[in-house]
Amino acid sequence: MTGRLYGVGLGPGDPELVTVKAARLIGAADVVAFHAARHGRSVARALAEPYLRAGQVEELLVYPVTTETTDHPGGYQGAIDEFYEAAAARLAAHLDAGRDVVVLAEGDPFFYGSYMHMHKRLAHRYPTEVVPGVTSVSGAAAVVGRPLVERDEVLTVLPGTLPADELAEWLATTDSAAVMKLGRTFPQVREAFEAAGVLDRALYVERATTDRQRTLPLADVDPETVPYFSLALLPSPLTGPGQPDEGAPVAAGGCAPGEVVVVGLGPGSRGWTTPEAADAVACADDLVGYGPYLDRVPANPRQTRHPSDNRVEAERAAHALELARSGRRVAVVSSGDPGVFAMAAAVLEVAARPEHAGVPVRVLPGLTAAQAVAARVGAPLGHDFAVISLSDVLKPLDVVLDRLRHAASADLAIALYNPRSKARPHQLGEALTALLEVRKPDTVVVVGRDVGGPQERVTVTTLGELDPETVDMRCLVLVGSSQTRVTPSGQVYTPRRYPA
Repeated sequence: MTGRLYGVGLGPGDPELVTVKAARLIGAADVVAFHAARHGRSVARALAEPYLRAGQVEELLVYPVTTETTDHPGGYQGAIDEFYEAAAARLAAHLDAGRDVVVLAEGDPFFYGSYMHMHKRLAHRYPTEVVPGVTSVSGAAAVVGRPLVERDEVLTVLPGTLPADELAEWLATTDSAAVMKLGRTFPQVREAFEAAGVLDRALYVERATTDRQRTLPLADVDPETVPYFSLALLPSPLTGPGQPDEGAPVAAGGCAPGEVVVVGLGPGSRGWTTPEAADAVACADDLVGYGPYLDRVPANPRQTRHPSDNRVEAERAAHALELARSGRRVAVVSSGDPGVFAMAAAVLEVAARPEHAGVPVRVLPGLTAAQAVAARVGAPLGHDFAVISLSDVLKPLDVVLDRLRHAASADLAIALYNPRSKARPHQLGEALTALLEVRKPDTVVVVGRDVGGPQERVTVTTLGELDPETVDMRCLVLVGSSQTRVTPSGQVYTPRRYPA
């Protein structure tokens, strides 16, 4: 039985970025191998030291050359190839003896790592497993706090050993880049960034995630101070430090700083709130709305709630816009759909005033009460229908009744919002009288109360039998057309085909 070969990534330098699996394998191995220059100091071993145990065999693999010249007959490449062959033979002797061998690698074993030269020579002969590690590129992006790529951008990883003109060509045609292997290559790398016209947004990161890390603009770096363990970053052009994407659309839902999003929660059940609306509510700093509607949103101590009475829509809208002007993320909460007798129109009306110019407003749809009630009984709105509010707070009652008569005369199914309140108990009765002027008493009527809520009740009756006293503001009334039918099982539908 032979031993098993492990290529183990240790991450970019912070010992806490060594994975749990890497630490376990290092501690369990019979042999731990690591590379070093002629000075014999190994960064990889220093990272792994907390996980080593007494009695393990350590194989120090010392490079014969790094950047200096050599008198080897095969030159630099010949000397390196000979070294890798000898190192692989040393590890193979352990594997043949049944000992498990862990080869340590800074960063990730397959990302410009020395381990890959052992892998190419040994993996086809012995059981092998590679344990990935956090790359220096990921570590560098994290310490400067800049995204490398977003959405469909392209990240290009380049070695600094490329000629400056070739580097410049790559840099000029990619969205984001990381240039590795600096040190003595730094002057030509800087030249390439400048030739590509991207030096102004390039960053330099040295010994990322360690206690010796250093970051600064690439243009400000002294070439004499650049070690091998450093890289140049060209971050995503879409974002700067602490900046949102300029000109990029906010993802569906979402909520951007300095913006008002008008959100529909649906008519009752939390399951009827769309993911888009839930996302906008979740990311908001401030929630504005009628108190009972805000109560439907789970409490979040990070958010500030601004409840108000149902009769102060303009004031509520102005408050939301003022909050957004100060840079807050604001969600204005409505029940049902915000564009159906709710806050969307009120917010847009106030937003049109000069003092609120420039404050962006978005409206996210919600499931309407008419849809919810209709679905509970079947499909009474399966053909053409009208939606009318019986409230006369913002329009005269005469206009309401006139519209009802016209909708009834057109034989449309009708959804009646705000049917009856304590302040106007008589209006539903007047509306029924107006409808009966042109509709038969046996016209199907559906009354849904608190649909989606804990006190849900749905009643199917007729226009002639509906008692206004059984209706309140938590109800929605659906009046069918002349074609609306009730099935033997009690379901209601309006056929899609209308008779000639």
